[in-house]
Amino acid sequence: MAVVEDVMVMASERPLRSIERDENLLLAPPQPSRMPMKLWRDHAPLEVVHYPQEYRAQPFAPPRGIYENDHIRIEWQTMDNRQPFYHRNCDVDEISYQIAGERTLMTELGVIEHRPGEFSRIPRGVAHDNYGRKESHLLFYVPAPATELVEAERISQPILPAFPGWQPATVNEAITQCMGALGHDIVVFPSDESLLLEHVHQESERMGVLATGKTLGRTWLYATESLRLGTVAISGDSSRRRYRRTLDADEIQYQISGSRMLLTQRGIVELGPGDFVRVPLGIAHCSIAAEESVHVSLLSHRELPQVAETTRTADMYSSARLAAAVEKVGA
Repeated sequence: MAVVEDVMVMASERPLRSIERDENLLLAPPQPSRMPMKLWRDHAPLEVVHYPQEYRAQPFAPPRGIYENDHIRIEWQTMDNRQPFYHRNCDVDEISYQIAGERTLMTELGVIEHRPGEFSRIPRGVAHDNYGRKESHLLFYVPAPATELVEAERISQPILPAFPGWQPATVNEAITQCMGALGHDIVVFPSDESLLLEHVHQESERMGVLATGKTLGRTWLYATESLRLGTVAISGDSSRRRYRRTLDADEIQYQISGSRMLLTQRGIVELGPGDFVRVPLGIAHCSIAAEESVHVSLLSHRELPQVAETTRTADMYSSARLAAAVEKVGA
């Protein structure tokens, strides 16, 4: 089948060029070399990491790291309790995405009641705590400052008490570096929570709540010089497939809703809610789905290695595997 490949760079949604391809050749391994020496490497298929979206009772634990380099870290967290301290980052903005359940985010810039499908950004140096109720969320520690690219749905509010049953107390406050990683605290000290939360009245700045993109296609929500973060929605129409090859960025994808087939030069894999996958820079890839599918997309200029355990791997290309993937989604 003839398909189109868009050759992209991170800073633009306009392709550098669009190339007609034979899909089977695009996904196939290289032809046998006629040279007496091997000229290229063997590459492993894509790896998928999965964490369930539905809440499962378990003791409080630190967030689980999924991908990490020196400038970015992506974590998954689940809570049915309060975080045991306020946290203040020295070096990064902290963006969260609410997967499921309810979470009260308490900060010096106001309180946000998070619902599934919402993002927010805690600016560098702002103290914050969380109260989760049978919830799960993603955390993106990114170079500061990140810029919001769309209008906020709403903003943080000065709310005290912060949630029903909240009582004034002395709490620990932790100042951290290295993207808040465990063991990288600089100082931990007692703090008056009332004073922290009442500080909002001295601030004009508020935090915005951004929502998952409501239209088909790619919606970028946040940007830095080295990163883009947003959501991608695709429909069930895969009759004209377009592949995307980003020359200067790894892409991390997290499946929010629906299921899709990810067709790549590192294998073919079906993704469902709760799945993470990393597509290295320079790899052509395309998503096809029977019905609407939505996923988070993060582009990073720097390689963003996986640090979590692999749940499963993609199937390497064969014409039969591609045909089965296409047939399953009715494309």
